[in-house]
Amino acid sequence: MRPRGSSRRGTSPPWVYLTAASDDATLERAKRTNPAGYLAKPFVDHELSLVIEMALVKHEAESRLKSNERLLSTTLAGLSEAVLTTDQRGVVTYINPAGSRLLGLESDSVLGRSWSGLCLILGEPDRAPVQGLEELCSGPRRPGRCEDMLLVTFDGREVPVSISVSPLYAPGREGLVDGLLGRVLVLRDATQRKRAEAAMRESMAELRATFRQTVRALASMAEKRDPYTAGHQQRVGRLARAIGRVMGLSEDAQEGLEMVGVLHDVGKIYVPAEILSKPARLSHMEMAIMKSHPEVGFEILREVNFPWPVARAVLEHHERLDGSGYPAGLKDGEICREARILAVADVVEAMSSHRPYRPALGVDAALDEIRAGRGRLYDAQVVDACLELITGGSFRFEDQPGGARPPESAAGGAK
Repeated sequence: MRPRGSSRRGTSPPWVYLTAASDDATLERAKRTNPAGYLAKPFVDHELSLVIEMALVKHEAESRLKSNERLLSTTLAGLSEAVLTTDQRGVVTYINPAGSRLLGLESDSVLGRSWSGLCLILGEPDRAPVQGLEELCSGPRRPGRCEDMLLVTFDGREVPVSISVSPLYAPGREGLVDGLLGRVLVLRDATQRKRAEAAMRESMAELRATFRQTVRALASMAEKRDPYTAGHQQRVGRLARAIGRVMGLSEDAQEGLEMVGVLHDVGKIYVPAEILSKPARLSHMEMAIMKSHPEVGFEILREVNFPWPVARAVLEHHERLDGSGYPAGLKDGEICREARILAVADVVEAMSSHRPYRPALGVDAALDEIRAGRGRLYDAQVVDACLELITGGSFRFEDQPGGARPPESAAGGAK
């Protein structure tokens, strides 16, 4: 009897035997034809109806299963990733064409062989060999995923790969070792990704080098007009970075601090050279012009898309915790972290170096100044980190001069 819709799909109908014979030989011959049903005479109508319905249901289920198998096989064959399946012992039961190409082996020579005998998997960067599939599985309920592995084939090729391993369990026995049917491995050739990452790192290194050169050129432009403080910004940047390191900041944050230090006085390009190099106390008007340099620096840098708050730190580096600083008289929590660090580094370097209006006051005097202002003018954690650096001997400026204690007018390091 032909099942419903079989002619449209071109599928062969299921067979149902109606026979009076029930001997073993007849039953054996019938089994070899794979019938959908077998009904012995005599039978009643409802028995025949039931057998036919069961035959149709079985036929539909088998048709759907075969269709899904064809779809799965076509899909796996078209994937660029290598897909392999193994039984619970690690013997390969399936490999798609991409897997054969990756291993450099024909599928017929792979099937039935142990996975561990087909290639060698090494970890990166230590190149430690992976002993078995169990090492690649992160747990019974989720697939193992290894991004950076090295596949070594029999012909000596080394291919960077990422590997996913998913355990297969018998229905209702997920997570149970004795219910493990096998594993599915998906290997992705990471050669192109590795090359792209290497090219990206090289490009970023070149871009970062160009960026640093541009920053230093910008800082140098301001220092050319103030030869007495040449190198001041670079020294402040190095000290700010070292303070950040002691405070446990990330390498990226430390680099940002150095950039802020290198640029913190760029606004002095607006200040007349006569004021910058004046060998005497500044008048009130001249001091007002000098104190405008944080705002000028902010206006210069605000449109530059730095990965750190450079413009804001430049604007706030003369602010003090008690509100006595400039230009906005900010207090404590209103001042950004970078500006707090820069404030201490700037004062220590400025007091340790020569200025047109005074000789160098010395590092000891600079440390006394930040100790006296700890928690009042300067951030206590920053002060402690700076003291640890310098008194511990792990940081020093080139050719550190000594000197007397600072007069009150010089303690703030305004210039």
